[in-house]
Amino acid sequence: MSPTGPRRAPETAQVNKAKVAARKKRALAQASAQEKRRAEAPAAQAPSGNGAEAKGAGANAAPTAAPPATPAFPVGFPAGFPAVPPALAALSPIFANLANPSGAAGDAPKPDFERMAYNIARLFEQGGKALAASLKPPEPGEIKSELATELSNAVRSISKVTELWLSDPKKTAEAQTALMMSFLGLMSNTVRRLSGESGDPLVPYDPSDKRFAAPEWRESPFFDFLRQAHAISVNWANGLIERSEELDPRAREKAKFYFRQLSSALSPSNFFATNPEVLKETWQSSGENLVRGASMLARDLEAGNGRLKITRYDASKFEVGVNLATTPGKVIFRNELIELIQYAPTTETVYKRPLLIVPPWINKFYILDLTAEKSFVRYAVSQGLTVFIISWVNPDARHRDKGFEDYMREGIFAALDAIEKATGETAVTPIGYCIGGTLLAMTLAYMAETGDKRIDSASFFTTQTDFSQAGDLKLFVDEEQLRDLEEKMAGPGYLEAASMANSFNMLRPEDLIWSFVINNYMKGKAPLAFDLLAWNSDATRMTAANHMAYLRDCYLENKFARGLSSFGGKPLDLHKVTIPIYHLAAREDHIAPARSVFIGAQLFGGEVRYVLAGSGHIAGVINSVAKPKYQYWVGEPPSGAFEDWLAKATEHPGSWWPDWIQWVTAQAPERVPARIPGEGALKPLCDAPGEYVKVRY
Repeated sequence: MSPTGPRRAPETAQVNKAKVAARKKRALAQASAQEKRRAEAPAAQAPSGNGAEAKGAGANAAPTAAPPATPAFPVGFPAGFPAVPPALAALSPIFANLANPSGAAGDAPKPDFERMAYNIARLFEQGGKALAASLKPPEPGEIKSELATELSNAVRSISKVTELWLSDPKKTAEAQTALMMSFLGLMSNTVRRLSGESGDPLVPYDPSDKRFAAPEWRESPFFDFLRQAHAISVNWANGLIERSEELDPRAREKAKFYFRQLSSALSPSNFFATNPEVLKETWQSSGENLVRGASMLARDLEAGNGRLKITRYDASKFEVGVNLATTPGKVIFRNELIELIQYAPTTETVYKRPLLIVPPWINKFYILDLTAEKSFVRYAVSQGLTVFIISWVNPDARHRDKGFEDYMREGIFAALDAIEKATGETAVTPIGYCIGGTLLAMTLAYMAETGDKRIDSASFFTTQTDFSQAGDLKLFVDEEQLRDLEEKMAGPGYLEAASMANSFNMLRPEDLIWSFVINNYMKGKAPLAFDLLAWNSDATRMTAANHMAYLRDCYLENKFARGLSSFGGKPLDLHKVTIPIYHLAAREDHIAPARSVFIGAQLFGGEVRYVLAGSGHIAGVINSVAKPKYQYWVGEPPSGAFEDWLAKATEHPGSWWPDWIQWVTAQAPERVPARIPGEGALKPLCDAPGEYVKVRY
């Protein structure tokens, strides 16, 4: 028994469905009855379509009194229509202004109210489906949502800042006064605008902030007030965090990171009632956008087994091997960890030294082989290189104990052996990208220690070898979080694909989370067909042993940079690696920050060419020669502070790809007849892009 009486048994899905149908039927019946009454009413008493009174047939007919206004929707709402929720009624002036920005009488488009009533009923129906999907219990063995853990981490981090400021009454009063004065200034500025005065906003509009791109955020005093109020609050809170000098720097950075998640979530652009684009879309489509959005929400919750798995691209437009990863080639080798692809030449002669690409296993290799015009692989082949690439397995429980040393032996070393059999060449030049580059650096250190001479030069793309300045991803790593993660991976033997994807999405919440929430679930628009998002959504698992070693040894303890790592009992010392190195960083990289890459580049013992690309971790690398979007910088060999190097570096327009081609081919300029995949000792197993890349979870 409940304290308030006996508990009611939960209603069945059939009863809920019947209630929704009944509400829909009543709404349609009321709308139909109202239309009938209007049709039967005398012409002199019927309201016209724009809300003005209709005149009688005679020119001298006396005007009749206007019907009572219905406090619901602002323009042309039929009298007697079922009551509209108070929240929507309160938005009437905003709807009117959005629908008729010119203010001209009779110009405002009117929704179909019968259809709107029907769509409200459909919205309840789709909302019920979304709720049911969100309450779906996890499958046996499925990893549960990490939302509770992240919320707990956020509360702990932000609470430390709050406690620090509240412990000093004087500082608390000063902070409150500063916030209050900012809001008083904003209110004064808004009142002047409402009275017809012009003037600059208290918080200038930022054209780079896509959340507030709609003109209403600047032209409407109401929406401009919301934009500025949000910015004032965010800047004020960030200032408190920055001035919390008593906190440990790591604790301060964590608070800053989690507050960014919170402030991004609370942006006025993320809510129906405070997003002018959504309001306009709802008014003009009679609410159909919300029905479509609720339907997509239910579908995404169902696809994620109760967790929200946001659809970020039109999956029907892309298929690996059809319009992604299409450079011709053959899989010539396969083991438990890799497939090795050899690409077909497009030139009569090729450079004698083959190229081996070691991509990250956090995502799939075809980021370097997207569409034809964006494919780095296709470009390298066109320049006369014999290109091989590793396609890592998408692991399952069988691979749980595969760590970095296994990835070296069964990955890079297995590929070097296969290349020698396929081409007869013992000397190879590799590229390591992201974590693939970290593995390559460790491999080079091991080879230097053991006297292995098979690699004569190497390139690194956005690769960290020193993790002391590793950026926001470092905030996910401390002893407590590692223990939780180790416990989570103990059962399945791997990190679920969605977990790593969510971590990367949190680095750019406005672009990779909330923009899709608004577009999909509020505007009801299908995601666009975008190849980069198709690749980004094709996430991979990480083996438990590999992932724990990466986080603990690199991010938490920075063992590799400190000379404390070893493979097979051999110490890994990058200072002993004296071969020529091409080291690419990206200026806006949030995953491998340019400063962090710069510090790590100084660990090598030989000549290093450090190049800085424009943009970020992906776009900075995939800056195609066909359609270059960004510039790059070249300077002296890396030494000292990154900021000093950048101040002296020379900026170059366009893609850095030709600069790399010139460097890599200069290392070994000899050419030989083109090599056809399968003509060597290793016969083709299947066509590129192979089978491992097609495994999805």
